[in-house]
Amino acid sequence: MTEVTNVHVRSNTPLPPPCALVEEIPVSAVMEDFVAASRREIAAISAGQDRRFLLIVGPCSIHDVSAGLEYARRLAALTPAISDVILPVMRVYFEKPRTSTGWKGLIMDPHLDGTNDIPAGLRIARHFLRDVIAMGVSTATEMLDPVTPQYIADLTCWSAIGARTTESQTHRQMASGLSMPVGFKNTTAGGLDAAVNAMKAAVAPQTFLGIAADGRASVVTTTGNPDCHVILRGGDAGSNCDRVTVEKVMSLLRRAGFPESVMIDASHANCDKDHRKMPDVFRRILELRAREFPGICGAMLESHLDGGTQPFPRPAAELLHGVSITDPCIDWQTTEDLLLEAAAGLRESSRNAVPATADAS
Repeated sequence: MTEVTNVHVRSNTPLPPPCALVEEIPVSAVMEDFVAASRREIAAISAGQDRRFLLIVGPCSIHDVSAGLEYARRLAALTPAISDVILPVMRVYFEKPRTSTGWKGLIMDPHLDGTNDIPAGLRIARHFLRDVIAMGVSTATEMLDPVTPQYIADLTCWSAIGARTTESQTHRQMASGLSMPVGFKNTTAGGLDAAVNAMKAAVAPQTFLGIAADGRASVVTTTGNPDCHVILRGGDAGSNCDRVTVEKVMSLLRRAGFPESVMIDASHANCDKDHRKMPDVFRRILELRAREFPGICGAMLESHLDGGTQPFPRPAAELLHGVSITDPCIDWQTTEDLLLEAAAGLRESSRNAVPATADAS
């Protein structure tokens, strides 16, 4: 008999059902309240109801749990000095989209050796998120595989749909059911329409194939996610953190009936993937907000304990502590100085803002 199914499948290993992992690594009521409050604050900022600046900041990816927790502790210590004008949310990225091949993130390959121990990766990710939330630090991640949210969404405060998947119907449908605010990046080519169209799909009710808490295949029907925004991250033609592009995306949002609210990524193509340029890109974003576009609701920064990146793959024992193995990051000291500078500038802008006058009629 000729085989016609699973011809190229080497193995098919069942995962623990989401409900089992959630029970194994539970969330306390205090943590649930913190996540819910963080989501409300993020949604209010992206809707223009809270004038603080939303900052998604942290390592390009989490590959070393100890370094990631050290970063979270530093961010927790810095937050009180800036929280009146900046809401920092830590990048806790466990899944990495690849243009061709490469390390796909902590969930997919937690041991950094190609063994792809996904059950262990899910457990490590869930423990890590819980530890970060326990420090009082809000969490942000990219939801890449549509199965992943069932395992970690309850510990996630903000989520991104990346440049490679913003045109994907599967990811737009998934976003419509996510419980946290979602940012859609422009495409890798730089296209803006796809991100706005993704928002249109995500705010609408959707029905699609998914998995239930017990791990069975299911039909998922959503109400739509009202808390969505666009993220400008540059593209193949270069950066798009400029006045012309911001005006264009604001116009697209206005015509689509969405709030004129946009986040700008200071990394990726907007800094030519050169972390040394990232601080000046971040300053330009804040200047655009202060001078002309109050609808710039936030920014993204890739930041780690130490700057740059390091070659990978290589044995985990040879890796430098606190240095990215994916995109290059700015170091912690640069990050702290930049955030304190930004907070001071935002306070000054707030003091100089002309108050709205009541309609005399």
